[in-house]
Amino acid sequence: MSTPGAATQAAASIKPATGKLGVMIPGMGAVATTLIAGVEAVRRGLAKPIGSLSQMGHIRLGKRTENRSPLIKEFAPIADLNDIVFTGWDIFGGNLYDAAKTAQVLDRDQLEQIRPYLESIEPMPAVFDQHYVKRLTAKKVKTGKNKCDLANQIRNDIAAFKTKTDRQIMIWCGSTEIFLEQTAVHKTLEAFEKGLVDNDPGISPSMMYAWAALKEGIPFANGAPNLTVDIPALNELSRKMNAPICGKDFKTGQTFIKTVLAPAFKTRMLGVSGWYSTNILGNRDGEVLDDPESFKTKEESKLGVLDVIFQPELYPDLYKDLYHKVRINYYPPRGDNKEGWDNIDIFGWLGYPMQLKVDFLCRDSILAAPLALDLILFMDLAARTPSQRGLGIQEWLSFYFKAPDSAPGVYPEHDLFIQSMKLKNTLRHIMGEDLITHLGLDYYGE
Repeated sequence: MSTPGAATQAAASIKPATGKLGVMIPGMGAVATTLIAGVEAVRRGLAKPIGSLSQMGHIRLGKRTENRSPLIKEFAPIADLNDIVFTGWDIFGGNLYDAAKTAQVLDRDQLEQIRPYLESIEPMPAVFDQHYVKRLTAKKVKTGKNKCDLANQIRNDIAAFKTKTDRQIMIWCGSTEIFLEQTAVHKTLEAFEKGLVDNDPGISPSMMYAWAALKEGIPFANGAPNLTVDIPALNELSRKMNAPICGKDFKTGQTFIKTVLAPAFKTRMLGVSGWYSTNILGNRDGEVLDDPESFKTKEESKLGVLDVIFQPELYPDLYKDLYHKVRINYYPPRGDNKEGWDNIDIFGWLGYPMQLKVDFLCRDSILAAPLALDLILFMDLAARTPSQRGLGIQEWLSFYFKAPDSAPGVYPEHDLFIQSMKLKNTLRHIMGEDLITHLGLDYYGE
């Protein structure tokens, strides 16, 4: 049990969310414009923040009999939506109204209601190298003598934005880069910073943005599956600068469903012999993933989920021979409306086979935008919380990612329900409330 006054003391240690929270977004395409347009629509009372745990979710405190379940946004000192200011970088030019029209996620009538606001935001020229995203051709990019010069230009942009805002966070909403494996340049901060000067090919644009943010003490979240902050060098920088980092690749459609269904099969001790997943989508993400090197990055992110949840080394009779296949196909007529098919071959008592088929017609950016909002608000909270900011990795935010990050030697949790409990218990912990175990014996004792 918590000691009397613990909740008050814990809450008092968190720096209040006063002033403007500046949100910096590399890649202001479909996800970013849907997020920003949505936040403005909510601020004006034109829509509800559906899909956002931070805005619509409640959190139980104490025993069930106490009936204490405040809204999360009223329990934890997270920033108010009215205090958020957006900026970012993009390779295509134009303002956010133009970008939102190109993305074709939101209805034209909805965009017209907030058109002046979207037109007021024009992305800065981006750091881009087509070697890492082969299917896109940039129109508006920074130039510099080497990667160190380019990364410092990002820092200059950040410094200018700092004069207009009180706190900042960066969230990558750019495209999926080619698959990269860790090399010597990623092992230490010293090696990484030398690699910036030497134009090391192991340093991608997303790493340059992350380095720039962390050097400025700013939290960084990664919405794509790129190898970015999940390297020792940037882990080191995160801890050194007390700038939180977290996992990668927003868990939106098919993988979200996997992290719901797979725990259900495992909980009931049902075996799985095969899981075939395929997707069609026609947005810019689909175009980028049509390149085999970028698809490899996404594939690694999507394939890792089942192995961790099922633990085949512990349950060989149920999952040792599981065959898992993932496919993504670019189909331009579908636009941002993605369709994911799953065929799951399961088996039960005495080995008798069964099947489950899922057809999820989803809207990629509509699912991603509220996740991005929650990450912005929770990462800002972590940066203001003494017990969290020095940790570097914020494992409690694994709820939002296909590829959660975790401490060295600790496997990441992929089960959505364990992730949800971890998130809410972390909120209870930093606010000085008792953790919820669901044991329930205290309802029946003396």
